[in-house]
Amino acid sequence: MPPRTTSPASVGARLIAVLDAFSARASALTLSELSRRTGLPLTSTHRLVAELAAGGLLERGDDGRYRIGLRLWEIASLAPRGVGLRETAMPFLEDLYEATHQHVQLAVLEGHEVLYLERLSGRDAVSIISRVGGRLAPHATGVGVVLLAHAPVDVQEAILAGPLRRLTPRTETRPSELRRILADVRRDGYAITDGTVETVALSVAAPVRGPDDTVVAAISVVVPAESAQPREIVPAVVAAARGISRVLGAPSSQRLARTVRRETHRRDLQL
Repeated sequence: MPPRTTSPASVGARLIAVLDAFSARASALTLSELSRRTGLPLTSTHRLVAELAAGGLLERGDDGRYRIGLRLWEIASLAPRGVGLRETAMPFLEDLYEATHQHVQLAVLEGHEVLYLERLSGRDAVSIISRVGGRLAPHATGVGVVLLAHAPVDVQEAILAGPLRRLTPRTETRPSELRRILADVRRDGYAITDGTVETVALSVAAPVRGPDDTVVAAISVVVPAESAQPREIVPAVVAAARGISRVLGAPSSQRLARTVRRETHRRDLQL
């Protein structure tokens, strides 16, 4: 992340700034690097880092660099939005993985970004940049397009107002075209994105609904683009998403399940 131009005011804001300085590309930082990234004086950084390390939120390695501590992971694991959703989704994600042996992902919309809560990957799966705990722009990803399609209008417009980064030549960045894509996703119940994050990868994604029937997450399967048969993957992804929704108590999924049971019973009686 770029250095801050102003110093955070409150103690809480300063502690958050120190933790926020870490990223996937900067997972180990010296005091000087933390000071530069947070915009805090070195003496203040030293004091805050010492407090975080004493509480186990940061750990100091033998090389003198600081890293995120296990205590922070322990606290984060208590977050009901992530953990409960992940635990509910895991049996369905595992079934999708067994069917594809590619990448199977679970994500939510956090602010204006996609946050990945889980990913199951095969040894020979196509190379992708998403990771558990990582964030990506919603307009470019399969799960992101699904989440954006069902987000409140003000959130949609704020994201479409940009800037919209082009990750590959296939990444759509025109707001008018993105609005059309989002309308298609709402109509169809799934999204197919081909080469929009990495040209070698294709994603099939579907929405997961919560107890009030709003979309709370999205799941996807990411496969090699050159050999993908997305229409063959869609039914499995949609079925898994509906299964998770049903367990979460989504009314529409409950109604669908009852309809399927009635139709199955009716056919059995006719046989």
